[in-house]
Amino acid sequence: MSNKVSVLVAGSWGTALATVLADNGHQVLLWSRNEEQVREINEQNRNSRFLQDVELSPLIVATHSLQGAVEGADAIIMVVPSSGMREVASNMRPYLNKDALLIHATKGFETGSLKRMTEVIADELPEINPNRLVVLSGPSHAEEVIRKCPTTVVVAAQDLEAAEAAQDLLINAYFRVYTNPDVAGVEVGGALKNIIALGAGLTDGLGFGDNAKAALMTRGLAEIARLGTAMGANPLTFAGLAGIGDLIVTCTSQHSRNWRAGNKLAKGIPLDEVLQEMGMVVEGVKTTKAAYELSRRYDATMPITDELYKVLFDGKSPQLAAQDLMGRVRTHEIEEVATDAITNVLK
Repeated sequence: MSNKVSVLVAGSWGTALATVLADNGHQVLLWSRNEEQVREINEQNRNSRFLQDVELSPLIVATHSLQGAVEGADAIIMVVPSSGMREVASNMRPYLNKDALLIHATKGFETGSLKRMTEVIADELPEINPNRLVVLSGPSHAEEVIRKCPTTVVVAAQDLEAAEAAQDLLINAYFRVYTNPDVAGVEVGGALKNIIALGAGLTDGLGFGDNAKAALMTRGLAEIARLGTAMGANPLTFAGLAGIGDLIVTCTSQHSRNWRAGNKLAKGIPLDEVLQEMGMVVEGVKTTKAAYELSRRYDATMPITDELYKVLFDGKSPQLAAQDLMGRVRTHEIEEVATDAITNVLK
């Protein structure tokens, strides 16, 4: 058991993971820039902005001091929005124990550089042992984890020992943790499923029915695998928790911010208003832009992503986007990436 475990930041998912740690008997420091939020957590054991009507464990102590959260920590879980990951990593550098176990649970790419979060963290924290860097992903709504609903996730690291250390830190009776060596695949799957969830919200908002959503999810998974393997991922990862598992939960649940955002867009609400109404980060919007650019860098065909990009950033109507997807030139379903994956299983 770690002597000091910190979670950055105190959003819904960060708070849920802090609760998992507290339930495992760890004393947890939960960092937030918002002093009012810190006071509420410490004085009332609540984080009402993100998780209403939930009483938090007294083992969770909030702080607005990044130095206080990072210095001397044996394990740190970073649940920072992708847009802020570089800044937070840079700011924590002077205080970080280079042998600390560093876990990130952020699902997205950095805008501009198009880097995965482990790459961003490695840029800003060159002293950190790369074998101590772990990614956590999988089908896991904070609203359900905080209520101790059975949840299963995956942790990936270059080094099995680090992945198992993260596993031991988090696993309990309601939060099951698997390990995986495919860091790139786990990160790519966790990020790209948010794009398809936006599309699922759109199709539901347009009243297209279950047939359309099933097709969207299935063909969306093909896009995720196509780009992911081009980026060096193992295609089998996308058949697991960080791929199809996360895709299912994010596309079918109203807990999903990305689903809700897509649903609002289908009702004709402009994107800026949707994001303002949500009041929380909707990673799928920026990820759509990043994936659109990555698909061109890696020459990966991603028609669903292309159409969602046009809806989000070019003002194309969702109805026309759906029409254009259905009208694409005929093609085969079984692709080279899928064939290779099946071959690998049979070896």
